[in-house]
Amino acid sequence: MNRRAFLKRLGLGAAAVVAPGAARPERDFLKGGDVSLLAKIEDLGGIYRDGGKPKNALAIFKDHGANCMRLRLFHRPNGKGPVVNGLDYTVALGRRIKAAGLKLLLNVHYSDTWADPGHQTKPAAWRDLPFDRLEAAVFAYSRDTMVAFKKADALPDIVQIGNEIAPGMLWEDGRVGGKFDTPEQWRQFGALLRAGVRGVKAPMGADERVRIMLHIHPGGSAKVTRWFFDGVLAQGVPFDLIGLSYYPWWHGSLADLRGNLAATAKRFRKEIVVETGFPWTTERFDQGGNVFGGEPERLKAPYPQTPAGQKAFLAELICIVRRTPDGLGRGVIYWAPEWIVVEGLKSSWENIALFDQRGNVLPAMVAFRE
Repeated sequence: MNRRAFLKRLGLGAAAVVAPGAARPERDFLKGGDVSLLAKIEDLGGIYRDGGKPKNALAIFKDHGANCMRLRLFHRPNGKGPVVNGLDYTVALGRRIKAAGLKLLLNVHYSDTWADPGHQTKPAAWRDLPFDRLEAAVFAYSRDTMVAFKKADALPDIVQIGNEIAPGMLWEDGRVGGKFDTPEQWRQFGALLRAGVRGVKAPMGADERVRIMLHIHPGGSAKVTRWFFDGVLAQGVPFDLIGLSYYPWWHGSLADLRGNLAATAKRFRKEIVVETGFPWTTERFDQGGNVFGGEPERLKAPYPQTPAGQKAFLAELICIVRRTPDGLGRGVIYWAPEWIVVEGLKSSWENIALFDQRGNVLPAMVAFRE
């Protein structure tokens, strides 16, 4: 089925069809997911199925058109629940991804646990370091991380310096925004980012290239995006790609995202990758709470919380990103598509994953291929 017919079937209309020459070639557009819990889920007995038959999850993604997987990295995670992404675990999973012929996007959190707009906690080992030693630690850790991936034949194609860092990282030293929106705080934040970039680049040979991404959360806000990247560029931080999170219950409408993509592409002339997710059900399959519980008034996208609605949302989002002006929409990464319920690990994303509660691939996965 061609793209026009597929989108018409989804009810997206001709306006959603990518105009000739408006986007990068399909082989260059990144599509896939952050599968950081895949090995943990497999170890606990999780099984993924395609057409009702058990199958390697990475093969399922690739067969459906995915070409890039993302992995997060924590400094020294406690190993409890989903906080398992230490160096050895992540390197091993990264090697599997590269061996499968997929690109690897490494997301370094610079924390022992989740880093996001509300939490940018320093690793415990760095908590009391004076700023100059903190900067040196960021460099050394970034360098040593890349050395480990290189030795394992798992060199990332892209590395994120931090996760959703609009308010800065490594608080309070690298915190910006609000009362921390000061020249001194920006100088320190810039120094930490530059140290991370230098560390990533340090072990690279003449024929090796790793691209740098800076990733923030408010995908629907052109104002915050402009403020952040103006500030970063003023600090002389070198980077190649912009990462934007867009979840329709947090970050506004699809029109808001479209407007931000256009404004950001025009101002910064950088390729943009969008992180996302959308619920396929309002049901719960374990005793844990879900990130999005199903409140329709919070969902700023015109699709139902059903498998068909999830598929339509992802198809339209991919089209929107691909239509970013001047071909600067580089890709879509779906967060935690593998996070199904298994005994021993609750899922707060079970109703947003790209597999159902039994591990069967959902129709939305087709959007990567169409």
